[in-house]
Amino acid sequence: MTLRVVPVPCLSDNYAYLAIGPGGEAVVIDASEAEPVRRAAAAEGARLRAIWSTHHHHDHVGGNEALAREISIDVLGHVSDSGRLPAMSLGVHEGDVIGIGGSAARCLHVPGHTLGAVAYLLDEESASPVVFTGDTLFCAGCGRLFEGTPAQMVASLARLAALPGPTRVYPGHEYTLSNLRFAAHVEPSNVDVEKAIERATLLRARGEPTVGTTIAEELRVNPFFRVRSPEIRATLGIAPLASDVEAFAAIRAAKDSFRG
Repeated sequence: MTLRVVPVPCLSDNYAYLAIGPGGEAVVIDASEAEPVRRAAAAEGARLRAIWSTHHHHDHVGGNEALAREISIDVLGHVSDSGRLPAMSLGVHEGDVIGIGGSAARCLHVPGHTLGAVAYLLDEESASPVVFTGDTLFCAGCGRLFEGTPAQMVASLARLAALPGPTRVYPGHEYTLSNLRFAAHVEPSNVDVEKAIERATLLRARGEPTVGTTIAEELRVNPFFRVRSPEIRATLGIAPLASDVEAFAAIRAAKDSFRG
């Protein structure tokens, strides 16, 4: 991969990300706050060229206006978020290709959490692709459905699940351990979940982020990628012949009320 990804902790559990090219040109994905992004860019010697927003929620765009004003850079988001995404200057559509530092990123419209949610897939043709998923796909989880439908989210997650296995996943929040506790609850015999909990616990004990899992790992541990698991269905009382959308809706409802 020609780009370097730097997670930038923001607010209580958010991540902004710097995607930095070999020459120091960079974009920030989800500028939750301006000051942490400023500090990280200065520490990394990065020159910010744009902000790529995954969706309009304030905890992902709170730094947009200040950074865009100070550095005079474009703010990108889905075209449908025009008027509700702060400082947005360029609207992207499904399949649009944008770039930074010699690397190309494909825009994936992934409605569900919000109707204008976008994932940014970088270095798709390389051996180490990267996808920034906002609140659509978390490590071992997915976002709540604030605007979209279960059918929309199932379709969006299926698109992400179909990405190459080595693709690194960079979501909008540090929710991994709580998501994995739910995964262990609904699929207790899944040894991959046990291993993922050990790994995430160790990383958090060191004060390190858990983000940067792979699509291949998510397919093994993420309940929302595993809606056809007989054990998950049995745990939650989902009929064996229920559709993927029906199973997803039941898993999402169980996660919403889970207090493990």
